[in-house]
Amino acid sequence: MNALDYFNARLEATISPMDYMKASKADPNKYMLIDVRNGPAHVRNVTIHGAAIIPQQELADRLSEIPKDKEIILYCWDVWCNTAAKAAKVLLENGFKVKELTGGITAWKELDFPVSTLTEEKALPDDCGC
Repeated sequence: MNALDYFNARLEATISPMDYMKASKADPNKYMLIDVRNGPAHVRNVTIHGAAIIPQQELADRLSEIPKDKEIILYCWDVWCNTAAKAAKVLLENGFKVKELTGGITAWKELDFPVSTLTEEKALPDDCGC
């Protein structure tokens, strides 16, 4: 693979937080944003505003919750986390259109984009499964 092929593939598989904000405002019904982070609930209590929460370890059992007619945008913790990549592989193998949000929730928060704090009634499971 040459450099051009690499960068074309990278751009095809990812979307930056800025590009996602712009695209989702222009066509909000085109996308579904999913938080696929695993880990203890107390560290996952802040999520990107409007994101569905489907931990990567539950994804294979919850495919019916994900629409095939939307582009699925996945995110995890940060640039060092590969949880979204693992989730993307599962979704791609099942016929979904998928991109990874570059930088995860860390980049999103750094840009001061909207987040939500989960309440007790939306408590997440504590086992990591990482």
